[in-house]
Parts: sequence; C-alpha cells; structure tokens
Amino acid sequence: MRRLLLALLALFLLSCGQQETTRLADYRTLGELRVATRLDAISYREEEDGTRSGFEHDLLMELGKKLGVPVRFVVYRDPVRAVDAVLNGEVHLAAAALARNDRFPLRWSPPLREVDFVLAGRSEGPELDREDDLAGRTVTVRRGTLAAEALEGINKRVPTLMVHYTRRRDQVLLDQVADGTLDLVATDRIHFALASRINPDLTLAYDLPLKSHIAWAMPIDSEGGLAAEVESFLTEAQAEGLISRMADRYFGYVRRLRDQDIATFLARIQERLPRFIRHFQDAEAATGIDWRYLAAIAYQESHWDPLATSRTGVRGMMMLTTETADRLGVQNRLDARQSILGGARYLAMLQDQLPQEIPEPDRLWMATAAYNLGMGHFNGARSIARRLGKDETSWWDMKAVLPLMSRPDYASRLKSGPARGGEAVVMTENVRNYHDILTRIGPLQAPLLGTPELRLSRQE
Repeated sequence: MRRLLLALLALFLLSCGQQETTRLADYRTLGELRVATRLDAISYREEEDGTRSGFEHDLLMELGKKLGVPVRFVVYRDPVRAVDAVLNGEVHLAAAALARNDRFPLRWSPPLREVDFVLAGRSEGPELDREDDLAGRTVTVRRGTLAAEALEGINKRVPTLMVHYTRRRDQVLLDQVADGTLDLVATDRIHFALASRINPDLTLAYDLPLKSHIAWAMPIDSEGGLAAEVESFLTEAQAEGLISRMADRYFGYVRRLRDQDIATFLARIQERLPRFIRHFQDAEAATGIDWRYLAAIAYQESHWDPLATSRTGVRGMMMLTTETADRLGVQNRLDARQSILGGARYLAMLQDQLPQEIPEPDRLWMATAAYNLGMGHFNGARSIARRLGKDETSWWDMKAVLPLMSRPDYASRLKSGPARGGEAVVMTENVRNYHDILTRIGPLQAPLLGTPELRLSRQE
C-alpha cells in the first residue's frame, strides 16, 4: 500500500510539473491574447464572407487594442471545453457566453450583462404554471451549465422530470423544439428571443428561478497582470457606454417586433420575396450593400408591394418621392426593379454624405434613418446631439436624440424645422430586425424557396 501511495504521489508531482511547463506564456511574452470561445448567435459568430463578429468578439478586439496585442480566438465545440482550456492552461481566458459559476476553480471578470434562464417549448404544448407541471416532461439542457444545475435541483423535487444532457448549441436545440423533435429546452432569454423570430411555434414555457451574469473566465491564480487589465478595461467600457453600444448592436433590438409582425414577415418571405431576390442581388452588386438589408428596407417600406402608394405620394417598392426618383433617374417608381436599384443607390448616397468618422454598422443604420427623414433633418439631429454632449458617431446615442426633433424646444433651433425622428428610429430598428432574420435563415433562392418551412442557417 505504501509503495502504491508513493507511486501515485510521484505520478501526481510529475503531472503537476508537466502542467507547469506546458502552461501558456503570459500574453505579453507570447505576443497575443489567446481566447477560448464557441460559435454562438450572440457572442462569437463567423459570417458568410469569412469575417467574425459578435458581442464578446468585438469587446475582446477592443481589449486587444488596449493591451497592444492581437487576439487569437480558439473555437471549441461547447462552453465546457472552453472552460477546460482555461483550467488546462491552453488559453488566457474563455469568452463563450459563460454564465458565472463559482463552483468552477476560476477567476471571473466583472459582469458583461445579466442573463436569466427559461424553458422553451411549442406553443401548442400544455401550460407550465408551476414547478410540479414539469412532472413527466423531458428537458434538454447543455451539460455543465447553470441551467443544468438548476434542473438537477428541480429534479430532486419533481422526480418524474427527465433531464437530457447535450453539447449542442442553443439555436440548434431551439430549432428542434420548434419542429417537435424535443419537448423542452433550457436556454437564456436572449437566445430564445432570437430563435422565436425564426420559429413562430416556439413559446416561453417556464421561467427558471435562476439569474446570473455573463463573464469571462481566467485562471484562478490571475491576481494581477491580465486579470487586473481585464477588470480595468471592463470598468472603463461600462462607464463610457461601450458595453451598452455593443449589446445594442447584437441583441438590443430583438424584442421590438410583435409576434404577429414576425409571422407576417415569415409568410411574405415565402409568398413575395422570391420574385424580387435577383433585383436585390443586382442592387448589392451595384452598391456593395447586403441585398438582404435592402430587402429589409423594402419590406419595412412597402411589404414588398411594387404598387404601394402612401397618402403623402411616395410610391413603389422602396417608397421613393417624385423628387428622389427624378434625381436617381427612376422613370417608373412602380417598376420593382427600377425602384429597388434606385432605392439602393439613394441609401448608398446617404452613406457617402455622412462623416467618415462614423463607423460601420452605425453608418448604415444612420443612413437608414436619413432614408426616412432626409439628410437635412438627420444633420439637424446630429447638431442636437453635439449640444447635448452625445456621441453623434454612435447609433446608440443618436437613436435617443432623434425623437427630440418633434419637441418645439429643440425643433425651433433647427434650420430644417421639426421632424418625426421617433418614426425614423422605429423604422431603422425594424429594418435591423428584418435583416437579422433574413441572415439567419438558410439560403434563399429565386424564384422558389423550395420548402414550406424556414430553417435556421446551421452556422448558428
């Protein structure tokens, strides 16, 4: 027995020594910040053109700028593996939509955002008013998450509840709930909100008694160095509004549309959009603006009705005024192709008229608001923003300023007079929603979509 204990002790010491020698070098020595992440609709995603984006991705890119090193993302299949990468010394930190869990031997960053958890089911399913209603139901949950721990606690009180563990992504699981493959899925409220826009059969079945915060995980011995740098960066980012702007960019607009609005949009994608896809794609080729964004504007303006006419005289798919149509050389506003190409050129012109210091995608969103208001009125809103000490290069700040244009105390100072700036905000936020839905749906084809059901792109 003594020999066995000595052998085990030697093996343990050897493994500790090996772990020490293989632990990743400090980011300054290594010359890069290595981050474990996972593909996720919110935190880290890879676009069709190969670019990367996401709430945590963008924040980490800003952190890299502050640290003076590039950020290298190492993509893992699930958050548990991303946490393991920190524990094993393979990365400097994990940023994978992780809800802070103090049961792990990790050092957590300050919170990025609050998160609460729900059970998603089909709208036709039985109601879940209290915990006992989960008896006999099956809940699928990602292994190693706070939601899994909460369900284990409920399972002790409701023994007939069946909990199924998986490593699949939230969006895939929610897709399976929508098509009836799974009974219930535990997820967070924002992932549910994103998925329910694509799958109208989804419903929020039950609120789990659980709240937490999304945070970054670092080795527990990171007392100084990187941990201090991260805390300083996030404290500053919170105070300066950077985190709020990033949150708005990726999910701040998702709850603006009503369920009926979404259902109508999904139906019109099937019924109307296929006839016009080629025109939108040609408009993208001419202007460089994503054809799905142009389609989103057209839907907001006319519901893809080429004969649409408003009481104020704007007409056609892109709802052009007579003056704007003449300026763009659009001879027939009721011709879908002419309207789409003209509207796309007009949006591109508005983008070009904005100051160069306005970054994308805020630049595109501001051009969309100007599409509604006119550039004269939008420049008036920018002047209000300057007087109020707001950041006129940030859509987050500008969408708080635009509604002020209808108030006499502000409008009286504007050369262009009062305007319904609040309507421009609603239009832009709706367009963002419609565009996001179109990008998250699988490839659309003209003239037919091919199947009666819309499916999520599997990149989610």
